[in-house]
Amino acid sequence: MIRGIAQRLTHGLPLPLLIVLAAFAWVLTAQPSGFPILEYHMVKDDAKPDEVRYAVPPEEFAAQLDYLTQEGYTTITPQDYARARKGKQELPEKPVILSFDDGYEDNWRVVLPMLEERGMKAVFYVVTNDIGQPGYMTWDNLFDLERSGMEIGSHTANHIPLTTLTPTEQRDELRLSKLLLEWRGMKTIYSFSYPNGAYDDTIVAMLAEENYLTAVTGEAGLNTFETNPYRLHRVNIPAPHLGLTEFRLRLLKADLAARAAVRVAELPEGLRAPIEKLCSAVRGH
Repeated sequence: MIRGIAQRLTHGLPLPLLIVLAAFAWVLTAQPSGFPILEYHMVKDDAKPDEVRYAVPPEEFAAQLDYLTQEGYTTITPQDYARARKGKQELPEKPVILSFDDGYEDNWRVVLPMLEERGMKAVFYVVTNDIGQPGYMTWDNLFDLERSGMEIGSHTANHIPLTTLTPTEQRDELRLSKLLLEWRGMKTIYSFSYPNGAYDDTIVAMLAEENYLTAVTGEAGLNTFETNPYRLHRVNIPAPHLGLTEFRLRLLKADLAARAAVRVAELPEGLRAPIEKLCSAVRGH
């Protein structure tokens, strides 16, 4: 019966379109597993023109948090994930990580009270040389976050794409940002976010050498214990134009990317590399 319906629906369609539809159906029938990491920057109403794309209005952010709760998600931190990978704790049935890049002051002023009100937690990746600068969190703000159960992570010292730097400069960005946070009294820094999502194998190796345990990319998908902990998938949550519908579509993007990854892994080795490269480019947008 289902085959007959499919034949009627696709009858007369051009071959290229049929191939695309077949490929899409093949991806959709994959069975992915894992949890999403959501990427935020600002949560504010009064965004400047150059900030608008990064700023989620507070009422929209509140609706997103409530939606996650209604859907059964429980927030965790990257350290929770790292400990669970080593068998030191259990993850909830449906985890999600909320992450905030750059260390903007609204993360403390607006985001923290909203998370506390709902019993949620998150990770905040800060650029250490911006701490205390206009528009950014202060050291006192960071300590408030930590006392409230939030995790503080590194987003380098200067927010320069690491792949544009020399190896010595790369290591300085990783090491000095971590050391400064710890010297000022923050808990040990184990988590990292790549500025502009730029990284390569050499940088991944450096993170392990500098005693980081996890790092997030800008590539959409879901994460499991089999995911490379220094290449964790993350889906960007920009200023919405379609309310919760757009938020659901962003979650769907992570799910579809995970399904595609499952199917790509099933391909013959000769086809896998170019398809993986294409998928990686698509996930980064």
